[in-house]
Amino acid sequence: MSATAIFISSPNNCSHYHLGRRNRRDHHRVLFSDHSLILNSKSSSSSPLVQIFVTYPYGRTQKRTSSISTPPFKPFVPVMEWQESTVKMDIKVPISVAYNCYSDREAIPRWMPFISSVKILEDKPDLSQWSLKYKAFGRDIEFSWLARNMQPIPNQKIHWRSLDGLPNRGAVRFFPRGPSSCAVELTVAYEVPQLLAPVASALKPFLENLLLRGLERFANFAKTYSSDSTK
Repeated sequence: MSATAIFISSPNNCSHYHLGRRNRRDHHRVLFSDHSLILNSKSSSSSPLVQIFVTYPYGRTQKRTSSISTPPFKPFVPVMEWQESTVKMDIKVPISVAYNCYSDREAIPRWMPFISSVKILEDKPDLSQWSLKYKAFGRDIEFSWLARNMQPIPNQKIHWRSLDGLPNRGAVRFFPRGPSSCAVELTVAYEVPQLLAPVASALKPFLENLLLRGLERFANFAKTYSSDSTK
C-alpha cells in the first residue's frame, strides 16, 4: 500500500511523518481526514522560513515555501460616474440641411464655443482628433481626445464616443418640424470620479448654457450653410 510522506525542515529541526501508517521514530499513528492535515513544528525564531516537502504516492514531490510577507500594494482605482447634459432648440432650416451641417465635424469649432479644433484622420475617416480649450473660473481649461463616429441614422441621429483622452460620448438627434424647419437635440456625457459627482452636478447648468449657446450659433451657421448649398 502506498502512503504520503511529509517532511518539515528548518535550520534547527527536521520531522518526518507518514500518512495512515505507524511512524517508526515516535511509534504513534498519525491520523488525518481526507483533505485536512495539522502539523505542529517548532522553528528557530531567527529562521522564520519553514520549508515543507510533500511526497505523494507515486514519487511526485512538491516544494512549498511559506513566509510572512507584506501583501502586494494595490493602487486605488476610483469609481467612475457618467454626467449627462441635454439641450434642444428649433432651427429654421430643413432637417436634411441641419443633418449635413452637423455631419461636417471639422466645421464644429466654427460654432461650438469650447471646441478649438477637430481633425479627421486621413486613413480612418470615422475617427477624429478633438481639442477643447476654454477659459472658465479664471483658469484655462484644455482637453483632447480621439473619437469614433458610430453608425449614423441619416436625418435622424449622429452619435460618437471617445476612445482615449477625455472620457465622453454624445448624440445629436434631429426631429422634423415642417418642410423648412426642425428641432436639434444635443446630448453630451462625460465621465468623472464618483467622489467629484456633486461638483459635476453643480456645474451642469454652466455646461448646458455652453451647449445652448453652441446650438444658437449652429442655427445661424446652418442658415449660411443652407444658402451656400443652394447656390
